[in-house]
Amino acid sequence: MTGATWIEGVVLRYGTFYGPGTNFSLGPEGAMVEAIRKRHLPLMGRAGGVWSFIHIEDAAEATVNAIERRGRGIYNVVDDEPAAVADWLPVAAQAVEAPAPRRVPRWLGRIFAGESATVMMTEARGASNAKAKRELAWTPRHASWREGFATGLG
Repeated sequence: MTGATWIEGVVLRYGTFYGPGTNFSLGPEGAMVEAIRKRHLPLMGRAGGVWSFIHIEDAAEATVNAIERRGRGIYNVVDDEPAAVADWLPVAAQAVEAPAPRRVPRWLGRIFAGESATVMMTEARGASNAKAKRELAWTPRHASWREGFATGLG
C-alpha cells in the first residue's frame, strides 16, 4: 500500500525468517530444516507459491532503521529475490544436505497439510522490498535467499 500518509506509525511485514534462532536454522529450534531433512515438506502440485525470505539479522537492521528514521507507513522487509517453492525448496534441501524434496499432487498435499499450507506452497505471492530500501535507507546484507541459505542458516 503506497501513499499511506494517514498512518501515524509503521508496519513492518517480514518475509519468512531464516538464520540463527529461527525455525529455519541449523540449531535445535530449526523445525523447518528438520522437516526438509525428513522430506516432510514436499513440492505440492507445480509448487508455484512465491515466498519472500529475510535473514534474521537483516530483519533486525530494517527494524532499527524504521525506528530511527521514524518510518511511516507499511514496509515489506524481505530480500531482493522472491522465489517459487519449486525453486527455493530444492536449494534449501541441498544446503542442509537433505534428500531432494518429494513431489505430491496438490489434492494429496491438501489432505495431509490442510488448505493454508497448500495455498502457501501453490498460490502465495512474493513481496517487494523497494519501498523499505528507498524510504528506510536499508539494504539487506543477504540480498538473496540463495546465498543466505548457503551461508546464513548456522
